[in-house]
Amino acid sequence: MTKALTIWIVIGVYAVFMLAIGILYSRKGSDMAGFTVGGRSAGAWISALSYGTAYFSAVMFIGYSGGSGWSYGLWSVLVGIGNAVFGSLLAWLVLANRTRAVTRKFDIKSMPQLFQARFGSPAMGLFACVVIFVFLIPYSASVYKGLTSVCSVILGINEQVCMVIIAIASALLLVLGGYIATLKADFVQGFVMMIGVSALIVLVVLSPQVGGLSNGLGSMMAYMKSHEMAPLSGKSTLALVSTILMTSFGTWGLPQMVHKYYGIRDGKEVKRGTVISTVFALLVAGGGYFIGSFSHLFFGEAMPEGGKDFLVPIMLNTAGLPNLLIGVILVLLISASVSTLSSITLTACSTVSMDLVKPLAERAGKKKLADQDLTALTRLLCLVFVVLSYFIANYPTPILEMMSYSWGIISGSFLAPYLLCLYWKGINRTGAWAGMLGGFLTAFLPAALSGFTTPDGPLYACLAMVVSFVLCFAGSKLGTAMKLPGWEPRADFMAEVKRKG
Repeated sequence: MTKALTIWIVIGVYAVFMLAIGILYSRKGSDMAGFTVGGRSAGAWISALSYGTAYFSAVMFIGYSGGSGWSYGLWSVLVGIGNAVFGSLLAWLVLANRTRAVTRKFDIKSMPQLFQARFGSPAMGLFACVVIFVFLIPYSASVYKGLTSVCSVILGINEQVCMVIIAIASALLLVLGGYIATLKADFVQGFVMMIGVSALIVLVVLSPQVGGLSNGLGSMMAYMKSHEMAPLSGKSTLALVSTILMTSFGTWGLPQMVHKYYGIRDGKEVKRGTVISTVFALLVAGGGYFIGSFSHLFFGEAMPEGGKDFLVPIMLNTAGLPNLLIGVILVLLISASVSTLSSITLTACSTVSMDLVKPLAERAGKKKLADQDLTALTRLLCLVFVVLSYFIANYPTPILEMMSYSWGIISGSFLAPYLLCLYWKGINRTGAWAGMLGGFLTAFLPAALSGFTTPDGPLYACLAMVVSFVLCFAGSKLGTAMKLPGWEPRADFMAEVKRKG
């Protein structure tokens, strides 16, 4: 059996399985509660693996692991460890239970609804809705770019064909089943990712280019010493730390990640999910960056044609891996990417239908939109979002930069007001607005003024999150002192946070 045929058979089996899940759960998302939060009945394993598969996609495996490995060598493994410790363990400990409690109590299904409930500002909900929809599109596009680069190298098929296949797969899963279908798919895909990464680590380490663990580590240390990477220069250290912070703490403000807490069944499942999520992240992210850290052993100093986005695909294609394993690895990358795309798309589109279209329609004097109508609209928006992502993916921006713009703008806008509204009763409408707008502008302006070509996206993302926190505090103090509208905290919201948190 030829290499191409083996790989296509493995991918075909996966595609049929995912289609079956979508069809099986197509009737369990008929209303908005079922379509967006799955009835709030998810257990620890499903919630944790759904969080992990939304977190790590082909963007991490292809864009970040390859690019970080090329720039920082073995130091890049610290990014994966940071993702596990800060992006998973600490995030669940700090955010999961409080978010689950207040969203359940006040029937909140999206981040804009959370802000509107806490700060009593429909305009703030509208602003959050627009930012989420618009700036999740580049993140979605970066997932496309990551997966198409590996498919084009290993399968030798046109990148446009790859993008169309991925778009159809993610759209079908969402349009058919919604939240429950994506959770069930993520559960299976999470195990595929863990098995695939474990096998990949072993076989890449045993490849002729690496020559075993001790030889590979020794060769990389020697290379790093001879190329001023051990220790890193001051500029490289700053870039590495920015990458760790953005990819770890940046997830705290991403609506598609926060959304995973909404549907958890109870506090007991939160505790179990914290452990599962951390172990998953340590294996998948730590393993992914570990693989990328050996990139110079495959290429020396010569960057391959296509740039950093093609480092890992070419590594996989030249490591002498068995055909069946290459097929499994492609399924791993497709699984991770479809999961992330589904989470991004569902979050962006349900937000638009619930928090933009529904209020506008009701203000225009029309009758209240039924849940079935909103669900149908959300399914249609999912198709629109997938198409827009496809077109943005053709923009010649590297994966790492495209993702950093998205994460920086969204987390820069929302992380501080979201976290503070769960822990500090002193934050008010003025402070939240100051933090959102300040964080947004800090991340958006440098990217936009550079034509979305600046390589310092992670640095601006971190700066935006810091600026947002400072402005939240300063604005809240000013709003309280001047008794501006919305200066008093919502008492029942804070009481629920304290009681359940």
